[in-house]
Amino acid sequence: MPVNLTEVARHAGVSLATASRVLNGSARSPAPDITERVKAAAEELGYVANAQAQALARSTTGLVGLVVHDIADPYFSAIAHGVQEVALQARHQVLLAGTDLGGEDGTPRSAELAAVTAFISYRTDAIILATSRFLEEDPVLAKNLERYIQNGGKVVTIGDTSIPGAKVLTVGNFDGARDLVDALVTSGLSRFVILSGPHERNTARSRVEGFTSALERRGLEPLVVVGGEFSSRGGFDATLECIDTLGIIAGAKSAESPLCILAANDVMALGAITALRSRGLQVPDDVQVAGFDDIPTLRDYSPGLSTYQLPLEEMGRLAAGLALAPESVLESRVTGAVVLRESAGTPTLAPDGA
Repeated sequence: MPVNLTEVARHAGVSLATASRVLNGSARSPAPDITERVKAAAEELGYVANAQAQALARSTTGLVGLVVHDIADPYFSAIAHGVQEVALQARHQVLLAGTDLGGEDGTPRSAELAAVTAFISYRTDAIILATSRFLEEDPVLAKNLERYIQNGGKVVTIGDTSIPGAKVLTVGNFDGARDLVDALVTSGLSRFVILSGPHERNTARSRVEGFTSALERRGLEPLVVVGGEFSSRGGFDATLECIDTLGIIAGAKSAESPLCILAANDVMALGAITALRSRGLQVPDDVQVAGFDDIPTLRDYSPGLSTYQLPLEEMGRLAAGLALAPESVLESRVTGAVVLRESAGTPTLAPDGA
């Protein structure tokens, strides 16, 4: 049978109200000797504080909910690390939920709704949505979050938002994709295919629009655009489709400029390289590849992947800062930098520290 607060108060020789003020964190603090006596009694009896009681006393649960797509994806794990760093500094704990396994109906949408509903029920102080938002927001999710905000909770989305009252960490996806293409064209490339990722995700769509905008400005257009999941498998399957559509054959030489695959994120790009190798094609000799994000694990791959480097951990820190900041702070923005490496036929060219 768990020890209750009444037993702690009796053991310490104080009132129940005094024991509650000490152990549940009330703004009214008893004298230091009484506080020490209550804490000693709680430790001796093995008392575990009631989180709900503490939340009522402090008007905060000290919890932040974070929703990501895939916990195993280095993109999301880097963001989560940054969120946790700031949350701990603010004496908050992070509750983490992934949507890749799907919810009741097996979809990421239902998984996200279930996670948000759970976070609201636990009365988290804030909810951070690190997943890319959808072209059409789930009306039930939006309504629940709107009500949560009205009741004093804070919501932060990374990338964009259509949720009334939510704060947003804007990411330069369009500009970054455009800058990456500009750098690749300047290096001598003129033939591109695009692995677009899921069209219903705003992040994927924005990056593809950046790719195509940069190509149009230079009088170019992609040879083919193929959709797929934001995953290594998605990049693998989309690349095989590109190879078959364009009739690319290992060992065949072309007088044209090398073909470059533009993937909407790094894990798709890594899947693309695996697919090319499965058909006997070498990177960068036969086909070149570029991704987006500069996930931390890229240092383990060869050839080095050309990409657009986002400050992923800093994005997590900024998102958590928005979540725990005063109401007046509503928005922040991050940009990155082009990093050209061997996968695009270029010696490593990276910003300092990359």
